[in-house]
Amino acid sequence: MFNHRTMKFAAIFLSPICRFFWILGILCLFGGGCATSYVDRVQLSRKKFYAGNLDSSRKEMEHQLKWGRRKEADLVKLETAVMDMSNGKMREAKTALREVRDRFDDNERKKLVGNTLSLWTDDTVVSYSGEDYEKVMIRMMLTVADLLDNGGDAEAYSLQVIEKQEQIRQNANKKPLRDKDDNELPNPKLAYKQVAFGEYLRGVLREETLTNYDDAERAYQHVVSWEPKFSQGKTDLLRVQQGQHHQQGNGVVYVVAFVGRGPYKAQVNAEATQIALLIADRVFSMMNKYSVPPTLAPVPIPEIRRYYDNIHAVGIYADGKPVSATETITDVGQMAIDQFNANRDMIIAKTIIRRVVKKGTVYAAKEVADVNPWVSLLMDVGGVVWEAYEAADTRCWGLLPDRIQVARLELPAGEHTLELQSISEQGKPLSSQKYPVTIHVANGYNSYILANFPQNELVGKISINERE
Repeated sequence: MFNHRTMKFAAIFLSPICRFFWILGILCLFGGGCATSYVDRVQLSRKKFYAGNLDSSRKEMEHQLKWGRRKEADLVKLETAVMDMSNGKMREAKTALREVRDRFDDNERKKLVGNTLSLWTDDTVVSYSGEDYEKVMIRMMLTVADLLDNGGDAEAYSLQVIEKQEQIRQNANKKPLRDKDDNELPNPKLAYKQVAFGEYLRGVLREETLTNYDDAERAYQHVVSWEPKFSQGKTDLLRVQQGQHHQQGNGVVYVVAFVGRGPYKAQVNAEATQIALLIADRVFSMMNKYSVPPTLAPVPIPEIRRYYDNIHAVGIYADGKPVSATETITDVGQMAIDQFNANRDMIIAKTIIRRVVKKGTVYAAKEVADVNPWVSLLMDVGGVVWEAYEAADTRCWGLLPDRIQVARLELPAGEHTLELQSISEQGKPLSSQKYPVTIHVANGYNSYILANFPQNELVGKISINERE
């Protein structure tokens, strides 16, 4: 039987104070704020990818997929999809992209992002469900992969790009937040800029039929409206209005280029803005009868940033002569930053709620245990450690390009050698290396080329889809 000393120890062990510190320890040990982040775990693979070592880079990612964290598996699959596309393996890329697309959509329906556990730790404890720009980009990458694979679904995927953007806007309208006076708070997602790439490829595919110029014209009109700086769009629109896809005896080559390194996230400490406090108060009041304190210390949030590499575009040579350069149809990095800035107050608000929940938990534990001042101080210290252990969720699809660019070339039917080379904003070569590819141009038809230039040199191989 237990003796008196054992019973006394058990009473202390099972006291509210000890339970508080045991729970705190478990949350810190198995929750968020870990010593190594997702970025740390995939850093070596990304470095190898940008250095052009695709096979070694993919093996590193496969190791992460097999032995890494399940809640990061979808992100790893997105990274490998870009690797596969860069290596000409479009079918493998499509399989991974479709799988993650469907799981992200399922997570949206189940609202797994709002997992309660994240309020006690941080967002890194739940499965990553993608930023809005990443969900759109999955469909854009599917469109490109299918276009190069000649799978027949490229137009359907291009429509998904448009539909997903509209779905995001519609979902933003379903449950608007209201202030204490029942005034509806503006939803930042309604101001998202439309992405033109899906409509552009739809116009390209409709135009090639030589009978659907009206559809192509509507698509190009959207492109011109959404991307006024994309000069090729105006040329495309004028051409379809004249009903002329190509000159007699010619075919068309579209060069699609992934240019620059995509956006990334970095942890920063953000001040609690008035709007963020208002949003946090409204959300928190739905969870219980309490309000959010008017002032709080800065909270850690994941800020989206972009690289600024020297590469501006890809210069194109046809049969040894310079003929064109790619032009940005979708600025992925700017899209990501714009969406982050639009949602910044909402992101801060979510972190404020987490901070309030943690402070409230410490306060409630003190009340239940009726602790003395010394124990109260110790619990305050534990609460500070708990908050300090929190980390911003810097997970993201890191191997995305910074920009998706295109160029349209009309060439005489027959075999041609094209060469691709990175160029600066002034049009000067950034590398002595020109990357050649031989392509057969079919009379009256489109052919497609894909190349990935995250920096000055090509990564992987140039992929083609040509008509015989």
